[in-house]
Amino acid sequence: MATFLYKLGRLAFRRRHFVALIWVALLTLAGVGAASAPPAGNSSFSIPGTEAQKAFDLLEQRFPGQSADGATARVVFKAPSGEKMTDAGNKATVEKTVDELEDGSEVASVTNPYTGDAVSKDGTIAYTSVKYDVSGMELEESTKDALEDAAQQARDAGLTVEIGGDALQAVPETGATEVIGIAVAAVVLVITFGSLVAAGLPLLTALIGVGIGVSSITALASALELGSTTSILAMMIGLAVGIDYALFIVSRYRAELAEGREREEAAGRAVGTAGSAVVFAGLTVVIALVGLAVVNIPMLTKMGVAAAGTVAIAVLIALTMIPALLGYAGRRVKPAGAKGKRLGRLRKGEPKTDEPDGRPKANLGTRWASFVVRRPLAVLLLGVIGLGAAAVPATSLELGLPDDGSQPTSATQRRAYDLLSEGFGPGFNGPLVVVVDAKGSDAPKDAFTDVEKRIKDLDGVVAVTPPSPNKGGDTATITVIPDSKPSSVQTEDLVHAIRDAGGDIEAKTGAETLVTGSTAMNIDVSQKLNDALVPYLVLVVGLAFLLLIVVFRSILVPLKAALGFLLSVMAALGAVVAVFQWGWLAGLMGVEETGPVMSMMPIFMVGVVFGLAMDYEVFLVTRMREAYVHGEKPNQAVVTGFKHGARVVTAAAVIMMAVFAGFIGSSESMVKMIGFGLAIAVFFDAFVVRMAIVPAVLALLGKKAWWLPKWLDRALPNVDVEGEGLRTAGERGAGPDERELVRT
Repeated sequence: MATFLYKLGRLAFRRRHFVALIWVALLTLAGVGAASAPPAGNSSFSIPGTEAQKAFDLLEQRFPGQSADGATARVVFKAPSGEKMTDAGNKATVEKTVDELEDGSEVASVTNPYTGDAVSKDGTIAYTSVKYDVSGMELEESTKDALEDAAQQARDAGLTVEIGGDALQAVPETGATEVIGIAVAAVVLVITFGSLVAAGLPLLTALIGVGIGVSSITALASALELGSTTSILAMMIGLAVGIDYALFIVSRYRAELAEGREREEAAGRAVGTAGSAVVFAGLTVVIALVGLAVVNIPMLTKMGVAAAGTVAIAVLIALTMIPALLGYAGRRVKPAGAKGKRLGRLRKGEPKTDEPDGRPKANLGTRWASFVVRRPLAVLLLGVIGLGAAAVPATSLELGLPDDGSQPTSATQRRAYDLLSEGFGPGFNGPLVVVVDAKGSDAPKDAFTDVEKRIKDLDGVVAVTPPSPNKGGDTATITVIPDSKPSSVQTEDLVHAIRDAGGDIEAKTGAETLVTGSTAMNIDVSQKLNDALVPYLVLVVGLAFLLLIVVFRSILVPLKAALGFLLSVMAALGAVVAVFQWGWLAGLMGVEETGPVMSMMPIFMVGVVFGLAMDYEVFLVTRMREAYVHGEKPNQAVVTGFKHGARVVTAAAVIMMAVFAGFIGSSESMVKMIGFGLAIAVFFDAFVVRMAIVPAVLALLGKKAWWLPKWLDRALPNVDVEGEGLRTAGERGAGPDERELVRT
């Protein structure tokens, strides 16, 4: 592989005009596709194989024309202090608002609070439910404007009016902190390279890669039903890995220049060595993201595949466009350590003699690695204990999905949620829909009544509506109001209790009882994700373990990499629980409402963090492996790996943290949580696991770290990540010609 990538790097350097033209054309094509694509429609959220989904599908079949997936809005009214909603003036205002809402072109139905028992017991709060024919993302802007105008007219009449539901659903905003994250990345790159030109290359290529990826997602959003969060997450991950991959190749290019090589040869060697690490690091990220398909939640699968596509683009750009841009940059990208008059000395291979005895001055990475290999056990214990302490909060992890109650208090949806809780109880925001399928029952009406009575007798139930049968009389819906909020453990227990009672009812009457609704959907999603976590871990870690065996030609190094990942991801989950569930530093992170951790967070974090963790493992340990293969002793190889890789890995980690942290300012709670979780996970993995635990373990293992059974060594393909083939070719003074690339 190293030889192939070497040829590719030289070809891209020499044919830079052609390479640049291809990528600009792809960016233009993707941009035109995004601009001309129809707006994204409904991002269908289905969870095959769950009871909630089965009930939802049954409703669409047995209650045709009711737009089960249509948008809903709850317009909540509160009377001024000392007044009631039943007062003549307030009642007239509400009824006028209802009449205006009924005139909407996309409105399916509107309820009247005074005829539908939608006034609170104390008479201060009332609401009207608006049902639309299309989903929230498909609503016309004129329909949304009409909804807000009707509410504003009621406000002008003296009422407090807020709007809940998904009718006002909008694309989440990431905020200015995303730009700050990119700015921090730019500063780190300038400090790392000491050159604006060299620092600009990774930023430019990352932005082009993300532009192509996100534009492609936008162009396909309508056809593939991709949600708005998909493009945000693809942007988040694509920016991070795009900058990092380019950073590693540019750094290796400067190191090759410092050894006296010509620029084209340096570009080829940089792509052949660092590029090999980029390919395998990118493969681990892609495996982890595509592996999300095992959960069998279409939305999560689409998010993973879209993000994986962006990562693949980042790898291809790093391997081709970076050497092309290095060709354009010419002498403006200087050798590593070159400053002014020292440039000529470094080109001749003369060492930098800052030490009194004439030896090259050791950099910070070298000094740190030397300290670790002298005291490996102490460093290992300190790192493991520290991550273990950070992981403690994860033992109290509670999972759920965000609802209007998790939105900022400035949002009208959140204020409507709070008003409904105040007037009708916390469970009113998460009603359960019980679907009774009596098609196989001899007495459907008796079955409906039996289900209603059984539910009323359960603990935690505030209200149960009478059965509402369909035209055929074989199916009915019953709405159940819990006495606890939607995301609480008590509501989850009630859902399970209704389902358990349904088994007895089916045995007695032949009618099947199913529970659905957004609350039941969330509960089923959380359970499905929990059940899929272990199979997902086995699949992703297993495949990556095999891949790393090929890369490092070792058993213990990949095993250590996997165990280190588990430490960092558990510590990151602990930090997420502490902030978003316990409320530690919640104000600093902009978290206005604590509660259960998003149910997708553990499995999504496992997938993304594992891929990113393997990035640092591959980039850092391949330099150690390279030094060991070239004859250095194990401990010295660890120090050499840090000498060449620690500064760059540190810069890469800081950049990735800055990019992820930039999304903490998002208005979408899921994006905010993922941004924080990934940023803290990168911190733990890069600075504790890879920079401390990894060298400590390698120092303790010595030569055993690189042990591989002879039979396995013969069976594995030789991918030559260390660039040994390039070293031999260089010593012969015969660099391969790029024309051989076609035959390769």
